[in-house]
Amino acid sequence: MASSSPRPLDHRYRGEHPVRTLAYLFRADRGRLAGAVLVFTVKHSPVWLLPLITASIIDTVVQHQPIARLWTSTAVILFILLVNYPLHLLYVRLLYGSVRRMGTTLRSALCTRMQQLSIGYHSRVSAGVLQAKVVRDVETVEQMVQQTAENGLGALTVLTGGLVIIAVRTPEFVPVFLVVVPVAALLVARLRARLRTHNERFRHEVETLSTRVTEMTRLIPVTRAHGLENKALRRMDGTLSRLLTSGLRLDLLNGRFASLAWVVLNVVGVLVLAGAALISYYGLWGVSAGDVVMLSAFLTTLTNSTTTLAALAPVITKGFESVRSVGEVLEAPELEDNEGKREVTAVRGAITFENVGLAYDDDRGRPAVRDFDLAVRPGETIALVGASGAGKSTVLNLVIGFIRPTSGRLLLDGRDMSGLDLRTYRRFVSVVPQESILFEGTVRENVAYGMDDADEETVRAALRDANALEFVERLPHGLDTMVGERGARLSGGQRQRLAIARALIRDPRVLVLDEATSALDTQSEALVQQAVARLLHGRTTFVVAHRLSTVRGADRIVVMAGGTIREIGRHEELLRRGGAYADLHRGAA
Repeated sequence: MASSSPRPLDHRYRGEHPVRTLAYLFRADRGRLAGAVLVFTVKHSPVWLLPLITASIIDTVVQHQPIARLWTSTAVILFILLVNYPLHLLYVRLLYGSVRRMGTTLRSALCTRMQQLSIGYHSRVSAGVLQAKVVRDVETVEQMVQQTAENGLGALTVLTGGLVIIAVRTPEFVPVFLVVVPVAALLVARLRARLRTHNERFRHEVETLSTRVTEMTRLIPVTRAHGLENKALRRMDGTLSRLLTSGLRLDLLNGRFASLAWVVLNVVGVLVLAGAALISYYGLWGVSAGDVVMLSAFLTTLTNSTTTLAALAPVITKGFESVRSVGEVLEAPELEDNEGKREVTAVRGAITFENVGLAYDDDRGRPAVRDFDLAVRPGETIALVGASGAGKSTVLNLVIGFIRPTSGRLLLDGRDMSGLDLRTYRRFVSVVPQESILFEGTVRENVAYGMDDADEETVRAALRDANALEFVERLPHGLDTMVGERGARLSGGQRQRLAIARALIRDPRVLVLDEATSALDTQSEALVQQAVARLLHGRTTFVVAHRLSTVRGADRIVVMAGGTIREIGRHEELLRRGGAYADLHRGAA
């Protein structure tokens, strides 16, 4: 039996046809799918058996045949109707269970891939677009498979069963009925390319809308504070207008397709019915009144089945486009390269930059960092200062391992970090960003995130050292108080102290503080500074701050400009030197 746990799809999607991707996704449920097809064929058999049984009953009445044929025909049809209920439940369990497992696997693969993709990829691709792929596109794929299976299998079984019965009972009409399928196939082939193009455009507009909605909701406090609601709505209206236009074009094309298929197939049907009636009227080919009724019924069912198959083209095209959309993430090449590299089991905290340079792929000017040489001793605190764009954040990202140098070497405890598995290295790293990142959950869950073995006393100790325990104990439910989305129920200083507690509980060897106090008021800053002082003790620390007052106690201050080091020294030493740091200090005074 196939495992119900999600199966990874790393490196599977390579731009192949979506059918191959779907076949791979369903490989563990092939037995269930085969069973679903078999069960569906049996449970759906009344649709194509009823015209035959109806013809038999009519001929029994018209031709005064033995009444036993009537009872036999009635018993057969009642039996296959009654078994439909249990068979349908079995079919749903087999097919829909497989589809749900496929959707779970696909979503798991997307989330796994997003965790593996580089920070550069995530800075370029909107979170709203990725969310749309995980939620909307996978749901579209699920719906496509369900509708195609339900309607497509029904249409195919009716077509197959009906054509077999016609071939046995009235073989003269088989060529006429076989015209219907090629006509529908031709219509599908002619319009499928246009459907794919319009579906792709519509999908991109939906992704843009998702990005705009995410952006708008995050900016609501800023928008409301400056009275810019109308401007925000006008911007959203432009996106909605483009989505409306794209959607209407797609709907119009689908409508033309469906109507043309319906008209052509029904015209063919009427002509066949009239011909069968004339043949029976003149007594040709031995066609009975029951045969005319059967052909009429089959004409309707076969026409409807062919129309159903034709109508599935937009659904399948939309589903395939969603598979391709998911594939954009699954085949994205910007992976953090850790496979096969040496695991980090211990860190002392010595970090050495040897002529390090970093040039982004999309840079049009000079590199973000160049000729960067710095040897940091274990437990040393390094402060990075300089104007915006000096390269401070790039250096922090290099230390965290979000990016790797494009030139030079970066060493951790004497080992080149290009040969290390950075995932294992980050177990010894904690980051306190400018905007603390909290999730919808309790205080306890946010502080102990990733530390499942942390007991209550450990959490309380971290909160105490972060100057947070006092306010946490005043909350309605203490450690179990919900903080709200992104910590919305807490003040900025409270959120930042929880972020420091989260860093403390991990007992990191390397600490990164990125503008940890720049957005706080004076009182909150003082509390956070006290907590940071405890956090720095015995740890290799990199601090970025615009407020020079927060870096005075650093072991060394690195002054950056244009991606290079201008000066290095302690606070008093750099002031006496009267260089770039002294200029910054005077400007901040």
